[in-house]
Amino acid sequence: MRTINTKQQKYNNMNSLTRTDFNFPGQKEVYHGKVRDVYNINDDLMVMVATDRISAFDVVLPKGIPFKGQVLNQIAAKFLDASASIVPNWKLATPDPMVTVGLKCEGFRVEMIIRGYLTGSAWREYKAGNRTLCGITLPEGMRENEKFPEPIITPTTKADEGHDENISKEEIIAQGLVSKEDYETMEKYTRALFDLGTTIAAEKGLILVDTKYEFGKRDGKVYLIDEVHTPDSSRYFYAEGYQEKFEAGEPQKQLSKEFVRQWLIDHNFMNQPGQVMPEITDEYAESVSERYIELYEHIIGEKFVKAEGDEDIAARIEKNVTAYLASK
Repeated sequence: MRTINTKQQKYNNMNSLTRTDFNFPGQKEVYHGKVRDVYNINDDLMVMVATDRISAFDVVLPKGIPFKGQVLNQIAAKFLDASASIVPNWKLATPDPMVTVGLKCEGFRVEMIIRGYLTGSAWREYKAGNRTLCGITLPEGMRENEKFPEPIITPTTKADEGHDENISKEEIIAQGLVSKEDYETMEKYTRALFDLGTTIAAEKGLILVDTKYEFGKRDGKVYLIDEVHTPDSSRYFYAEGYQEKFEAGEPQKQLSKEFVRQWLIDHNFMNQPGQVMPEITDEYAESVSERYIELYEHIIGEKFVKAEGDEDIAARIEKNVTAYLASK
């Protein structure tokens, strides 16, 4: 008889939600994204389920990460509540640790990316010699991870498939993707949210480096939609040691899902032709889960409490959401 040690048993019993197929009261349609599944209720409400799927390089990894959906949903919910007094948002309730229910808005076809530091794809463009990004002229002589004189907004088109594309404010308005009035509202909200996120991050010993926001419209009013300031949508540096590492030209200590991308790169996978996805073992999935919980506790400053009912996550969600919708 084969014996299984306690740690191996733990891995074998890991549970995650990687697929949903609910039929909620009043449901009209469902959209399955890379990470979130969004249910349209009577063209009035949206039920957004943060699954345990994880994506990198525009591909969903073949194994779920336990508690990742709960981490993302609860971080986003806390930031939506914290920013509600300065920017109207879609959130109404979180009837389950992995679910947010809110107002259905018509989403704009652009994402608002705001950058406080020259890093990531912006640095790669700069290093290649480009000095204009989304219509913004960048100063000469900047170095990787250097702070911009003022945060810059570098929007992208929101693609259904493939990569999002950089675009300027002028092109967005000229192409009719967003009206000038709505864009300027989004621009104002983006700066206000980034200022708030920067302040909250600083209180936790972090630097909010860059992030993305999505907006939609309902009854003529612009709303913040989707997630906010999560490690999937944002990049954080640790404030302690930032200046020393910058001056020495060393990589910054990051708080984001960059560690997953780096693990894939180390295993020769960037979703290029001919590359094969490395095996995601239970042990590795568990380590990523622990890292996401660590991210939550650092960003929020509270102990993460794992949701009860982990043995059948889908049944728990269906029960909680159905009860909430019935109460409306």
